[in-house]
Amino acid sequence: MSPLLSANAGMCDNFAARVLAAHNRERAAIGVPALGWDAKLAADAAEWAAHLSARNRLAHAPDQGAAAQEGENLWAGTANRFGLEAMVQLWIDEKRDFKPGTFPNNSRSGDIEAVGHYTQLVWRATTKVGCALAHGRQLDVLVCRYANPGNVMGDRVI
Repeated sequence: MSPLLSANAGMCDNFAARVLAAHNRERAAIGVPALGWDAKLAADAAEWAAHLSARNRLAHAPDQGAAAQEGENLWAGTANRFGLEAMVQLWIDEKRDFKPGTFPNNSRSGDIEAVGHYTQLVWRATTKVGCALAHGRQLDVLVCRYANPGNVMGDRVI
């Protein structure tokens, strides 16, 4: 059975509007311009979300093809247990360890993986996002793709 994908509908009504709003609330709170929704990024995210959900695992896409030109945030959790805003909020919650500055020196703890989702979400040079949610038997997988990609060595986050 193939996973059900949500890029604009499905388990989450108004999927695109809700995931975009979750991103843009945090960006507005720190004075970073809002993102726009991008259908191509959403399609790329849908392909990867389906791949991950079907395999019941979480891994970043290889840096080749479209994925090489896009930033990526991933989330996975027990199927049908989490709302969309809660999924994005887990990335936003990384803010507690974030410190402004030049990437990768943005973690108070020194662990860039503790803030990497957050830095991508608020990356000032990022202007577009597209996301998809795949529903598998065991896992829901949310993939968001970003352009321009964030987490660029030597660049400022915000």
